[in-house]
Amino acid sequence: MKLIKKGILSTYQDLGKNGLRHLGINPSGAMDRFSARVLNIALQNDEHQPVLEMHFPAPEILFEKDATIIVGGADFSPTIDNEAIVNWKLILVKAGSILRFKKIIAGSRAYLAVKQGKSVFLPYVGQPCNLSLKKTIRFTEGNEFDLLTKNSKQTFKNQSFTISNASNRMGFRMNAEPLEVGVKKELVSSAVDFGTIQLLPSGQIIVLMADHQTSGGYPRLGNIISVDLPKLAQSNVNDTIKFKEVSIQEAEDLLIQQELELQKLKASIRFFNEKQNN
Repeated sequence: MKLIKKGILSTYQDLGKNGLRHLGINPSGAMDRFSARVLNIALQNDEHQPVLEMHFPAPEILFEKDATIIVGGADFSPTIDNEAIVNWKLILVKAGSILRFKKIIAGSRAYLAVKQGKSVFLPYVGQPCNLSLKKTIRFTEGNEFDLLTKNSKQTFKNQSFTISNASNRMGFRMNAEPLEVGVKKELVSSAVDFGTIQLLPSGQIIVLMADHQTSGGYPRLGNIISVDLPKLAQSNVNDTIKFKEVSIQEAEDLLIQQELELQKLKASIRFFNEKQNN
């Protein structure tokens, strides 16, 4: 596989590397980890195998050997040798073929997973991520949420936030009516994570993303729940976000349900491959 044109910020990303935060090294990894997992599961790759994370304009990719590929995440109108292909479906690609992306239909990050050679079962796994422009993103309350004034608590939960153009893989800055704290106090730097919502001195918020720092001293208003991180990661500049509070129990239940669905997908793909091999 050779990149004829690199595109903008095309990088290989896995699901992140844990266990190094005490050294100040964050996990990083794919922004939309759910899509990355689904693509590798469809190919029967290890879920942690790196995938190519692409932004638009996306790269042009020459396949130097026969391969089975699947594209997902954002819809960038993918084509093989100028023939349209479908997101979320395994495609057999011949050596010498070129993968191109024509235009943005929805989302902000597309992913490519590859398996050398041919795969027996070619599933279509459907559209697993909501790429709508108006999004409700669920969160659990953070340690410093109560520092907000009563009015700002309501404002945070009721108003819409717009993703700023000063956003990147480290964090999504949001534009909205500034929030206020009741009492200003110095905070000791504390651990933060992918999805932590921090209150900046300006009264605006930033949601930490895949390349976040390991600790920070800004108030932590909340954390985006794990199952909604992919939806946020697929948002573009100027998209509108509303936040909805849920309990930790609800967040855990939703994550368990998502994991069960992924296990079902694995089992069905394994079953059909075994059936066709017998």
